Amino acid sequence: MQPTRARVVVNAQAGWMGMGRGAGPKALGFFKILTVFFYVFPAVSSSCRILKCNSDFWAATSNSHHHTGAEDPVEFCTALRAYAHCTRRTARTCRGDLAYHSAVHGIDDLMTQHNCSKDGPTSQPRLRTLPQGDSQERSDSPEICHYEKSFHRHSAPPNFTHCGLFGDPHLRTFTDIFQTCKIQGAWPLVDNNYLNVQVTNTPVLPGSTATATSKITIIFKNFQECVDQKVYQAEMDELPAAFVDGSKNGGDKSGANSLKIIEKVAGQHIEIQAKYIGTTIVVRQVGRYLTFAVRMPEEVVNAVEDKENQGLYLCLHGCPQNQQIDFRTFHSHAPETVLRRQGINPTMGAFTRQMAESKCKEKLPVEDVYFRSCVFDLLTTGDVNFSLAAYYAFEDVKILHSNKDKHHLYERAMDLGPGNTAIQIGLAHPKLIVALVCLIQLCAVLL
Repeated sequence: MQPTRARVVVNAQAGWMGMGRGAGPKALGFFKILTVFFYVFPAVSSSCRILKCNSDFWAATSNSHHHTGAEDPVEFCTALRAYAHCTRRTARTCRGDLAYHSAVHGIDDLMTQHNCSKDGPTSQPRLRTLPQGDSQERSDSPEICHYEKSFHRHSAPPNFTHCGLFGDPHLRTFTDIFQTCKIQGAWPLVDNNYLNVQVTNTPVLPGSTATATSKITIIFKNFQECVDQKVYQAEMDELPAAFVDGSKNGGDKSGANSLKIIEKVAGQHIEIQAKYIGTTIVVRQVGRYLTFAVRMPEEVVNAVEDKENQGLYLCLHGCPQNQQIDFRTFHSHAPETVLRRQGINPTMGAFTRQMAESKCKEKLPVEDVYFRSCVFDLLTTGDVNFSLAAYYAFEDVKILHSNKDKHHLYERAMDLGPGNTAIQIGLAHPKLIVALVCLIQLCAVLL
């Protein structure tokens, strides 16, 4: 993959205030007002990630006023295409969001003003070299092979995300959506320009519809002078501390040590550090089955060549609707009845609900989704090791998730699905509707 020239840096400022050359004063005035509106009423856009797209574009083009080189138009168009890709990724969760529709129309206008082609390169994760004189990087690895240290000390740090899969099985996506799934067989968990992760789920008991992860395959793709392609594979009762070729690092390239495997507990816990893409992966064997957790920069998560034709990718898109189990209904009604309705045979006699809750409380005192997952798994499998799987999954969250306020997730926080949050917020706060109407009227005057 070719190195890119510009990283889309997370910036605290949001909106279109730094749109770059060619933006008309009326348009700039409109977007300034829109930005103020978002700060006054932040809940309006909390249902989607459009402000992140806006701030990324602002950061990528904020210096364009100060450069007159011939490459500026090319870089500006590249940033615009990246912006367009970003808005398309958030389209499903931004329906009805004013900021989203403003961004989409604004991008089209800027594409026309700058004669930008809609087809062409987009900004992708940049692994730039450190400024001269900065000797933070290790001497045995090229500077380009350390993602986090490639940021200048005055730049905003990368935004990290987390995904985890554990138990019968339970999925926490990169966007902190929590699902309980029925997935059986092989499924893609992560799929981007730098690595692929595939998991295989098998029935816990013969004839049972309860499944758990029995195999994990991770492919790290060849990357510049940093690493050769490496494959890691773990199966039930086999958690190796090396890649399939027997090596423990990225191969023969000069940046090989930017990818390495660390054995934390023999046969139970390994950690893979991929510093060249700022990624940490944790694989555990708990009982007979495997758990997976990853910490990954947001721009690496979204680095996909063909986003329009991107296939299913569980950590990003979640499980298909027909593979999901209604977790809330399970806990609000008699669990045995709900399980049978959804085609799951509860393991009778091993645990009652009261016994399961008591056991899970030992390791998970907070009644969040990890506690509820523990109870669910003890009732569906009868295997006490599943309580440990939920416990370790939460321990991994505490280590890998960058926002400690989101370590715990609760069922009540998931009542609103993607795309519905903004509507519910608007109904709960009529003053926001009035503010929107006033804003639209003001826009009509300005434009």
